Amino acid sequence: MNDKISTDDVKAYLLALQERICGEVEEVDARARFQEDIWERRQGGGGISRVLERGAVFEKAGVNFSHVHGDRLPASASVNRPEVAGRSFRAMGVSAVIHPENPFVPTSHMNVRFFIAEKPGAEPVWWFGGGFDLTPSYGFEEDARHWHSVARTACRGFGEDVYPKFKQWCDDYFFIRHRGEARGVGGLFFDDLNEWGFARCFEFMRSVGDHYMPAYRPIVERRKDVTYSEKQKDFQLYRRGRYVEFNLVYDRGTLFGLQSDGRVESILMSLPPRVHWQYNRKEDPDSDEARLVGEFLTPRDWLE
Repeated sequence: MNDKISTDDVKAYLLALQERICGEVEEVDARARFQEDIWERRQGGGGISRVLERGAVFEKAGVNFSHVHGDRLPASASVNRPEVAGRSFRAMGVSAVIHPENPFVPTSHMNVRFFIAEKPGAEPVWWFGGGFDLTPSYGFEEDARHWHSVARTACRGFGEDVYPKFKQWCDDYFFIRHRGEARGVGGLFFDDLNEWGFARCFEFMRSVGDHYMPAYRPIVERRKDVTYSEKQKDFQLYRRGRYVEFNLVYDRGTLFGLQSDGRVESILMSLPPRVHWQYNRKEDPDSDEARLVGEFLTPRDWLE
C-alpha cells in the first residue's frame, strides 16, 4: 500500500457498519432480534452472520460480515482481472438483504467489499466493490426518487460522472437476462475500483455503506403500516421468485462464496423465507401488478 490506511481500518469499518445496520433494523422492527453465528472457514478466515426472522416489519433480514483468505483466488473474483488468477487472496465485506412483511415495502440489498490478491515478488493488486439496490413489488415514484437521491448524495464529491456511471452499471448488472426484466429500480453498483488510490477508494466505499440505511429506512417507515390484501401479498411472494433467480444464476457474490467454499448458510441468507413460482402467470393489463414490469421497472433517470 502506498498510503497510511491499512486493511485493518477496512475491517474495523465493516464490523462497525454491520453493527449499525443491525441496530437500525431492530429499532424499526421493534419486535424481533438478530440471531448471531460466528463461523470459521476451513481454508482460512471466517465471519459473523446475523439473521432476523419473523419480525413485525421484516420477514427476514440478513447482515453478514466475512473476512476470508486462501491460496488461490476463485474464478468469479478474477473474471475482470485475469492477471490475478491463481494468486493468494484476502476478501472482506458486509452484505445486507432485507425482505419486508408488507408488500408495499420493497426488498433492499447492500454490499461493500474489499479484495487483495498477492504473489511473491509482485505488487499486491487490490480493489473495492459494492453498491445498493431496491426491489419493489409495487411501484411508488416517491420511493424510487428518494432512493436515487440518496445514492447520488453518496457519490457527491467523487466526480460528476460517478453517480450516472454507477447507476447505469447497477441497471445493467441487476438485469434478469433470461426473463428480459430488471430486478428492481437499481441504485449503485461498482466493482474493481482502485484507480483513485487506496484512501480515496476506501472513502467512497464508506460513503456507499453509510448512505444505505438513510436511503432505505424512510421508505420502510412510509409503507410498513399500509393495509394490504391477500392478493397483494401473493404477488409479493411471486415477485420474490425473480430475486431468487437472479441471485442463484448471476450474482457474483453468491458465485464467489460458493467457489471459495464459504459457509453456505451465510452465502444463501439473501434468499427470502417464503416465495412461490406460478406457471405462465398473467396479470390484468390495467393492474398495478402489470405496470410494475411493464412500466415501473424500466430503467430511467429517477432524478430528472
